[in-house]
Amino acid sequence: MSFTSLAYSIFLPLVFCLYWLLGTRRRAWQNALLVLASYVFYGWWDARFLLLILFTTLCSFTCGWAIGVSEQHPRCRKWLNVTNIVANLLILAFFKYFNFFSESLADMGRLFGCNVHPVVLQLILPAGISFYTFQALSYTIDVYMRRIKPTSDLLSFSAYLCFFPQLVAGPIEKPSHLLPYFQQPRRFSAPEATEGLRLILLGLFKKMVIADNCAASVENIFSFWQQMDPLVLWVGALLFTLQIYCDFSGYSDIAIGSARLFGIRLTTNFRAPYMAVSIADFWRRWHITLQNWFRDYVYIPLGGSQRGQWRTYANIFIVFALSGLWHGAAWTFVCWGLYHAFLFLPFRFLSGRRLPVWLMRMLTFFCVVVGWVLFRSDSIPDALGYLSRMFSGSFSLALPPSATQVAIALGFGLLLSLFEYQTLPEGRVTDKFARLPWWCRRLLYLLMAWLIILLGAESSAFIYFQF
Repeated sequence: MSFTSLAYSIFLPLVFCLYWLLGTRRRAWQNALLVLASYVFYGWWDARFLLLILFTTLCSFTCGWAIGVSEQHPRCRKWLNVTNIVANLLILAFFKYFNFFSESLADMGRLFGCNVHPVVLQLILPAGISFYTFQALSYTIDVYMRRIKPTSDLLSFSAYLCFFPQLVAGPIEKPSHLLPYFQQPRRFSAPEATEGLRLILLGLFKKMVIADNCAASVENIFSFWQQMDPLVLWVGALLFTLQIYCDFSGYSDIAIGSARLFGIRLTTNFRAPYMAVSIADFWRRWHITLQNWFRDYVYIPLGGSQRGQWRTYANIFIVFALSGLWHGAAWTFVCWGLYHAFLFLPFRFLSGRRLPVWLMRMLTFFCVVVGWVLFRSDSIPDALGYLSRMFSGSFSLALPPSATQVAIALGFGLLLSLFEYQTLPEGRVTDKFARLPWWCRRLLYLLMAWLIILLGAESSAFIYFQF
């Protein structure tokens, strides 16, 4: 079920009303309703997906509980944790990476003169499997590391793992943050619900007015880049830069806003990433919860920055290679991750030169735009061909396809960027909305709703659903 669908516009108010009608003293009933609603939400795509999330839930809950009762047996605790990690990663690897590894091994064999035919399976990638797998791993690892105590409440744990607003595309929540919400009474708050509705409206605006108006032109330009003028290719790269941000941050806004309606605060996932002054700063602002996960569960266990400069850079490369692979089973994603890792050192050098902030922002944005070409291209040769044509220098004034949609997307994207720039110290565009006079707020909300209806392009799936 997509956030932009008619089904969700009926589903969300219905669950909201039933949830609060149950009363704040019936926490278990509220949790049961959220679990049921989440399974309906997830099973809307394919009911077979429910078996996977059910297995992940039971496996992680059981291992976490067993780790907790094995306090006096360190070896047993370790193997229980390893068992849960391996079981979940094997499921993720099978559904998401089996064909990728099979084809890559076959390609490697051909390099050495072995004619190997890859085994390719017709697998359906379960929506959001990377997100809830990481969330499940967080729980048992934190229990093993004694950061949290294991829960004996299967219902609360199930709600933590399958909470429908963030189930398919995050934010990836830590158990220490999200699980306590399901273990204590929640009370309705009108200001919280109002903020939730603001975030939902902003997310729909980003997705339907900006991202979806970029989508058709981006698809056309990247599919037929060999026939396009370099200027059009630059426009295509800029449009995808805008599309992926508004698509993913729009999803996050709707997810966080939907959760607020149920008295639950999810973690902020974006903080004006295109205003970053370095690549490191960009990753502190983009998909924040994923980078925090890799920092806490990969980078720091590898030694972080505590084992010398070269080991630090090696750890950065490992994290970004894995981060790229997390995004998809293709070498374009791996190269995209490594591209960002390579940029850490030169940007660290430039940061020490005390260059003007505006120049660092422009340079960072330029590097990010170039990186998105790798991310969006179908293959490494396509990405290299697209980039070489972008920098060929033979520009003309050719207009990109769907020029009207391009103008709409770029215009509103620029307006959104200006709002984000003004709210950088505060963090949210909706904080700016909340301080406007009441009549101005209502006029702005009506205008946004009207623009969604009038200019909303044909709805496309959220980009991060494929991850």
